[in-house]
Amino acid sequence: MNGVVAAAVALCKKSLTRMSRTMVRLSLATGCGLSALSMPATARVWEVGPGRELTSPEQAAAVAKDGDRVVFDPGVYRGCAIWPASHLTIEARRPPATMNQTVMSQTVVTGPACADRGLFLFAGNDITVRGMTFVHARSTWHTGAGILMEGANLTVENSQFLDNENGILAGGPPGSVVRIVHDLFRGNGSCLGACAHALYIGKQIARLEVTGCVFLDTHVGHHIKSRARATVVRDSRIEDGPEGTSSYLIELPDGGDGVIVNNVLRKGTNSQNKEVAISLGTEDRSNPTRVLVIRGNHFTSDLPEPVRFVRNFTQTPARLTGNELAGNVIPLDGPGTVD
Repeated sequence: MNGVVAAAVALCKKSLTRMSRTMVRLSLATGCGLSALSMPATARVWEVGPGRELTSPEQAAAVAKDGDRVVFDPGVYRGCAIWPASHLTIEARRPPATMNQTVMSQTVVTGPACADRGLFLFAGNDITVRGMTFVHARSTWHTGAGILMEGANLTVENSQFLDNENGILAGGPPGSVVRIVHDLFRGNGSCLGACAHALYIGKQIARLEVTGCVFLDTHVGHHIKSRARATVVRDSRIEDGPEGTSSYLIELPDGGDGVIVNNVLRKGTNSQNKEVAISLGTEDRSNPTRVLVIRGNHFTSDLPEPVRFVRNFTQTPARLTGNELAGNVIPLDGPGTVD
């Protein structure tokens, strides 16, 4: 009798994996599969590194399921990955204690781009990346990204993006939020094809938050280009440096709410755009713009010609308060006030 019961339970569990939601509801009425359905799913921790069962990002992405955590041992991983799962945490086992432009994470991802687009491609939603370094992403279109986001919601913390075409390129569905926290972007950018930027946030993203980051030596493109409906940049350092040739330090080409506060900003002598540091509504101004606050920033221009600290093409007045400007600088061009 016990064998018959065991066989019946096994058959019932097997059947559950093939049922539609409607059939699952019917099975509950008969008691079949009740214990299996009530068991909570358990997230797994996958360890990746030399000598482990998983040795590459590609292998980890193939096995990771929704809610899992992937931990990379120190090392240089010469391979890209496309991550289909959601609610993932991907992190270095030994991230830098603090983000620093001279101390690189010991966990480095480089090599050919997946789908000719990027090193890590996220198709799933709600992804968190911590303590990783992405280096030398390239594509035939010259827009290769260290991280390419296609799903909803991305958080990147204490990570580094060095010598990529796009450091981070984020798309995603409407309502998505991108959070960039204590990250270093150095030597990214390209305009050999379509222009690539250190950080490029695409249309439909609801909100970009950049906090405590460093952007240095961007090439030709912008340090930050955001088409998000709201963009917040605070407590960060954004500088061309002696080698940087960036265009804008910050651009919100489609308008949208903008809050830029307590940053250190510097435009270098090799800048490709010698007219403007922060540009608002440069293109089609398709995002509703309710508030533009630029407060408590320290901006220095090393250029001999006059540079507009803020150029505002939107119809919403920009409020500039408590900013310190050094060099040949025009505080504001366009609607707004300067205090």
